[in-house]
Amino acid sequence: MLAFDVGGTDTKAALVDDRGRLVQVVRIPTPHAGDATGDAVVTAIAGLAERFREEHPGIAPRAAGLLVPGHVDDDAGIGVFAENLGWRDFPFRDRAEAALGVPVAFSHDVRGAGEAEHRLGAAAPYRDVVVMAIGTGIAGAIFLDGRLHTGGGMAGEMGHSRVADGPLCACGGIGCLEAVASAAAIARRYNALTGAGVPGAREVLALAQAGDETARGVWDSAVDALALDLSHTVALLAPEAVVIGGGLAQAGPALFEPLAEKLDAILTFHRRPVLLPASIGENAGLIGAALRARDRLAGSASTSVASAASTAEVAS
Repeated sequence: MLAFDVGGTDTKAALVDDRGRLVQVVRIPTPHAGDATGDAVVTAIAGLAERFREEHPGIAPRAAGLLVPGHVDDDAGIGVFAENLGWRDFPFRDRAEAALGVPVAFSHDVRGAGEAEHRLGAAAPYRDVVVMAIGTGIAGAIFLDGRLHTGGGMAGEMGHSRVADGPLCACGGIGCLEAVASAAAIARRYNALTGAGVPGAREVLALAQAGDETARGVWDSAVDALALDLSHTVALLAPEAVVIGGGLAQAGPALFEPLAEKLDAILTFHRRPVLLPASIGENAGLIGAALRARDRLAGSASTSVASAASTAEVAS
């Protein structure tokens, strides 16, 4: 199988053998070409597939999984809209199948990574669970009674719910969670207040822990916003657990402990979900794409227990 996980900054690709092992993983910058970004992405993944064929001539991929960010219509195979990348209504699945010459399973990047967590990772014990990714953007994969809920591609856009009076979000909204609490937003907000040039949320957290009051204020407001957004999710869906992945989750207790306290202070009679860090790791999207590709090859909506078990080797 071929697996592709397209992000706002980087695109990761993997060649996966019949035993479910990642034979090779490659990371390249995601091409940004305005309205032509969709075409540029397809060209890039076709080039990566050719590279895999040349370097591993003994492995012949029979299917591919492709994950992209933004509003994604899984069933139609279309990238409907990506505010940070510029495409609208781009037929990713059809174009990728033509370029790669194999059947392509297509989905949203967070839904793909969420499926990996739900089949093989921290979300596996739960029937009702939300897998939330906090990185450059924020989104979630929602599982109800053990099934992924897509809402026609619109479910899980947690990053674009309003939690504050500002700042302006790339989607055109004001005070979206993504504009307040994503890893990119935390750094951006701190830099705007101080004139500094810190590269990411990790540095802001380190400054906060070292006594920088501005950094502490930015970090605390981000955690407040996350708790508020999760309280809405809990009130609506009553998940048993919320699994958090992405770059911000690497903060560990500095994120999870205050987030749990703030969420608990907001909730009243509601079910308290367990807050857990994602367990698959940075290749969760690739694993999810490979699982989707296996499903597509099998002509099934879900893998068999045996297939999932063999693909579990990928997570090791």
